[in-house]
Amino acid sequence: MGYELIKPGAVLASLLFALLGVAVFWLCFLIIDKITPYDLWGEIVEKQNVALALVVAAMSLGICIIVAAAIH
Repeated sequence: MGYELIKPGAVLASLLFALLGVAVFWLCFLIIDKITPYDLWGEIVEKQNVALALVVAAMSLGICIIVAAAIH
C-alpha cells in the first residue's frame, strides 16, 4: 500500500472536473434564476419563502446529479 492512488495527474484531473462541475452548476442556476418571473434570492432570504427554498434546493440537487453523471 503506497501512494499509487495519489498521482499528480489524477489529483489535477479531479480538481479540474470539480471546478468544471461547479461552473456548470452556477451557470445553470443563473439561467434558471433569469427564467423565473421573480428574484429567487430575494424571495428566499428577504421574504423567508421556505417552500421556494425547498424547490430551489431540489432543483440544485438535480442539476448537481446530472453534472456529476456527465463528468463521471
